[in-house]
Amino acid sequence: MKMQRLFWLIGLILLAFTVVACGGGGDEPTAEDTSSDAAEETTTEDEAMEEEASDLPDLEGREITIAVENAYLPFNYIDPTTGEPAGWDYDVWNEICGLINCTPVFVEAGWEGMIQAVADGQYDAAADGITITDERAEIVDFSAGYINIEQRLLVRLDDDRITSIDDIVNDTELVLGTQTGTTNYETALQYLSEDRIQAFEQFPFAVQALIAGDIDAVIIDEISGQGYLGENADQLQLVGPSMSSDQLGFIYPKGSDLVEPVNAALGELAQNGFLEEVNLQYFGPNFTITYDDLFPEE
Repeated sequence: MKMQRLFWLIGLILLAFTVVACGGGGDEPTAEDTSSDAAEETTTEDEAMEEEASDLPDLEGREITIAVENAYLPFNYIDPTTGEPAGWDYDVWNEICGLINCTPVFVEAGWEGMIQAVADGQYDAAADGITITDERAEIVDFSAGYINIEQRLLVRLDDDRITSIDDIVNDTELVLGTQTGTTNYETALQYLSEDRIQAFEQFPFAVQALIAGDIDAVIIDEISGQGYLGENADQLQLVGPSMSSDQLGFIYPKGSDLVEPVNAALGELAQNGFLEEVNLQYFGPNFTITYDDLFPEE
């Protein structure tokens, strides 16, 4: 669901990655035979890939409007170096449209109201790391789940009072922060009454309140929590076991004809290795952009 170094969880993708190994045999083939066999294998593989690609739906260049926040690492953000939009959502949707012949049109939208806006048909789809839930599925259609995420607690590094959600439940003086309208907020309600939960419009505000000591912990997706550590590693830490394990998916208006074509493309990206590559890029240790980079203090 929602918004150092980002040591993202690489084993998050639920889609199966298929590796096809090709081999040949023979009694001590000559260099010429080997070269010929290799060329034949390459040709066969290329033909198979072209045949698989031709089996995918063709949307004939159709424009697809996709809502994103441009503020949710590593899925979508404005690159602090180039000033251009970037992130997992951009790379994956560009690749999806390359496979099924569509044109992605990314539209920046606030998280608050994004799901309802898609339900109302204002956008063809939304990315933004949206958790699949039964309640949301009543008003929007979901893609196949593409990432599994864990909800954790973010606390101050010097706070030894909190090692799990039970510590917050048992100490009535502790206040838990999160972002309004998220599954993190719904999880918080499973443990605490509303008067002990402080909801913020965006997670950066919740994290700032935590650092300032106005609240005692923030319940957040682990992926996003790692992003907030960054230069705050000397102030913040993730603690405790996962409180909820959820799948993320793209959303569409109910009855959208995009569900099956995009799912087919996601399946192809899992098989051809693209998802494995892009996940390593954005959820691996080489991704070092943090929220401190996106929102530097004045």
